[in-house]
Amino acid sequence: MSPLNPDDPRARRTRERLRAAALELAGEHELSSITMSLVARRAAINRATVYAHYPDLDALVTDAMDDAIGGLSRAVALCPLQAPRDAPPQPLLDLFAEVEAGAVLYRRMLSESGSARFAHRMQRRLAAGLAERFAHGHRPPATDDVPLDLHAGYLAGALCGVITTWITAEPPVPAADAALATWRLLLG
Repeated sequence: MSPLNPDDPRARRTRERLRAAALELAGEHELSSITMSLVARRAAINRATVYAHYPDLDALVTDAMDDAIGGLSRAVALCPLQAPRDAPPQPLLDLFAEVEAGAVLYRRMLSESGSARFAHRMQRRLAAGLAERFAHGHRPPATDDVPLDLHAGYLAGALCGVITTWITAEPPVPAADAALATWRLLLG
């Protein structure tokens, strides 16, 4: 079988149907109870076709959440370097509001039985967004002696850890409170 052309309109439509089905199912069930056959039925696609696009469920759900990860990365890259300690920047508030709006999916993706691939991709994309911002001269004061990639990785890892702890806690605190606490942590 020849490899699928990712630019083929039919292949794009099929992947979109698979991603939508995976997100619907992840909103309804724990990831551990979702099978590729279930995704195929929900998307009304042959199971063999699912495997032609994705090797496993983890790859599929991670790809399905890619737009959400991109939104988080953009929000992190837009955060100003300085704001008052008691007033988190709007992009940070927006980031936590976005995660809160998709709480069920994030909770399932970041839980112990969730997707390590998703967590890794989220951390990597956040670090890349921060590194790009830092490369354009937008770094906090007194950090020039820290390698740029290490600084970005550190902040992205801390942010992922905070998001995971917050969204998997029962009950989670409101997004605005989590953003404020995170901002205070980032300021030191």
